[in-house]
Amino acid sequence: MLDLIELNKRFDRVFDKKQAKVLAEVLVGVYGDLVKAGDFNELKAIVKDLAESQKELAEAQKRTELKVEELAEAQRRTELKVEELAEAQRRTEKELRELVGEHRKTRTQLGGLSMTVGYTLEDKAFKVLPELLKKDYGVIVKERLKRRFILDPKGNPVEANIVGEAQRDGEKVVIVGEGKSQLSKNDVNDFMRRKLKRLEGVFEKIFPVLITYMISEPDVEEYVKGKGIALYYSYDLGS
Repeated sequence: MLDLIELNKRFDRVFDKKQAKVLAEVLVGVYGDLVKAGDFNELKAIVKDLAESQKELAEAQKRTELKVEELAEAQRRTELKVEELAEAQRRTEKELRELVGEHRKTRTQLGGLSMTVGYTLEDKAFKVLPELLKKDYGVIVKERLKRRFILDPKGNPVEANIVGEAQRDGEKVVIVGEGKSQLSKNDVNDFMRRKLKRLEGVFEKIFPVLITYMISEPDVEEYVKGKGIALYYSYDLGS
């Protein structure tokens, strides 16, 4: 800021003292007004910048609120989709339980049908086996073949589908057999495990027999004979 005394000294060299004083005072006043106007312009610029910043903040807030709304809508859609998936899963689980139930029924029915077929084969075998065994193996049946339960060495019942005393080469044997609609290697192993093995301690010598309509694989017949089990097909039993 200009010094009033200094200006007065400078003007005093050119003008008289009154004029120098007036000029100095006027110049100082004008300069002071200029400084105030500059400050005001600077303040206006600051206010303008603040206004621009506020506007930008408002726009950013609007964009943020819009994005939040979009996220909320996306969340609502996701929650709806999750609920739809949960409902679909509940339906699937229900259908699966029903399918499992139907599968159990089907297996039970098939098991019952297989047993019926096996019993039919065995019923025929009761009449024809004595003749076949005598002709093919020299086994002479001494009593009527039948179906009955026999207690194993532990006292547990074993269902013997075909059982009866016989004689072979002067030695006593017991015929143990069963019928299968379609014979597989698993059936053979199952017969040996569930029937023959459990009855080993009951009878001194067992003559095992299996009867079937059809084998499940080409080498099943060879597998059966390799286990020392006699095998007959339904057609061997006659009509």
